[in-house]
This record gives sequence, structure tokens and C-alpha cells, in this order.
Amino acid sequence: MSFNSEVESLKQNRHLKGSFWLKTCLILVAVFYLGLVLFFPVANVGYIAFSKGLAPFFAALTGEDFLSALKLTLFITGVALPLNTIFGLCAAWVIARDRFFGRTLLISLIDLPFAISPVVAGLMIVLLYGRNGWFSNFLEQVGWKIIFSPPGIILATAFVTLPFVAREVMPILAEVGSAEEEAARTLGASDWQIFWRVTLPNIRWGLLYGLLLTNARAMGEFGAVSVVSGNIIGATQTLPLYVEDAYKNYKSQEAFAASIVLALLAVVTLVLKEILSRKTEQKPD
Repeated sequence: MSFNSEVESLKQNRHLKGSFWLKTCLILVAVFYLGLVLFFPVANVGYIAFSKGLAPFFAALTGEDFLSALKLTLFITGVALPLNTIFGLCAAWVIARDRFFGRTLLISLIDLPFAISPVVAGLMIVLLYGRNGWFSNFLEQVGWKIIFSPPGIILATAFVTLPFVAREVMPILAEVGSAEEEAARTLGASDWQIFWRVTLPNIRWGLLYGLLLTNARAMGEFGAVSVVSGNIIGATQTLPLYVEDAYKNYKSQEAFAASIVLALLAVVTLVLKEILSRKTEQKPD
């Protein structure tokens, strides 16, 4: 019995050592890959942005072109975010609560921005609302300019950020069911009261999570915006386009300083995302 026990112990130790080395190798590979594609590039951006000192860094953030791009980015995000929030809530409510013809098609359409390249999305908008687009005659008659103007950027940003709120809220509505809402309706609550006092508290963490993802994508969108905006300095140039334009014109300090601003916004989003993820996992009442 003692000999067999020793054999089993040796086998177990070998297995544990093998598992330890396997886990160590996998961790090293993951860290090396992350360093290659994420940590080293981000560190390089930070190094170049602050290589000349703090004064040139902050001076780059006070330039007229940078401030114009920042204001436009915040404006576009401020418009696209509530639009997709309203749409996402309505779509999630209908899909989670009802069964109707075309429901699967509607879900697929909501997921369409995940499958289409942002550049292709921008081209689609140009083909619809451009000078020779399908709606060009109508737009000329009413005097509206979509392409190479803020409305076109809003359309492009709203398209690429379309699924996030709906996709985060939909499973939560399906999970909690409609029992509480039906009980509130039985007690005489109006639809508006049901939404604010029953539905919204149940979906609040998922909704905020979707808002964060929408906000992050809206501020950092490049492909679709570059197609529909024309990248006009001081008019239709968003912050990601400003970074590209400054770098192409050998304004490295300005380009990397603006990149740091975008990176800081991304870090804030990630921190809030982690907080909301933990709140969602706790599933508070």
C-alpha cells in the first residue's frame, strides 16, 4: 500500500509540475503578445508625447485645430449617444417582449454594423446622401447638406454604434421576464411609471454598460467618419482624423498629444466598464 501510494504521489507531482510549466508558458506567450500589440505601442505613444516636456504637450492641446476637433467629437458623441439609447431601448423591449414575423431579421439588422466594415458603411451613406446619391434631389430641394458636414458624421457614428445598447439590454429583459411589469400594470401603474419604476431599475447596469461602449466607439470612430466627413480642418475633422492629419503633416507632438487624450478617454471607459461589470455580476435587487 505504501509503495502504491508513493507511485501515485510521484505521478501527481509530475502532473502538477507539467501543469505549472504549461500555465507559465501560456501566461508568458499571452504577456508577450499583449506587449507586442498593446503595451509597447501605448508606451511609445506616451514617451513621444512627453519627450519634449510638459509645456509642449499642453501647448499642443491648446491649438485651435485640436480644440475644434475635440468640440466636434464631443458634439457628435452627444448626439449619437441619446439617439442610439432611445433606439436600443425600444428595439430591446420589442424583441424581448414580443414574438412577431421578422423578429430574427430585425436582430440580424441590429447586428449588421458588427459585420460591415466602417469604411463600407461610410460609402453606403455617401451613395445615399451624396451629390449623386439616391436622395440628392430631395436634399438639394430642401437645402440640406449631409455629406462633408456634421449630419453625415452623425449618421456614420450612429450606424457603427447602433448595436451596443440594444445588445446589452436585450438579454437582461429576457432574463428578468415581464412578471413585475404585469403586476405593476395590474395595480394601475401607467406604462411610463412601469418603465421608470420597474423596468429601468432592472436594466440599469446593462444600459449603462451599453452607453459606455457606445460612447467609446463614437469618440474613436475613424473609418466611416473619414469617408463622409471630407476631413475638413476646423469644420468636419474629429479627433481621430486630427491625429492622422497631424501625423501626416509631421506634427508629431500634436498627433501624439491628441492620441494621449483619446487613450485617457479609453482608460476611463475601461475603468467604468469594469465597475459596471462587477455590478452586473452581483445582480443587485
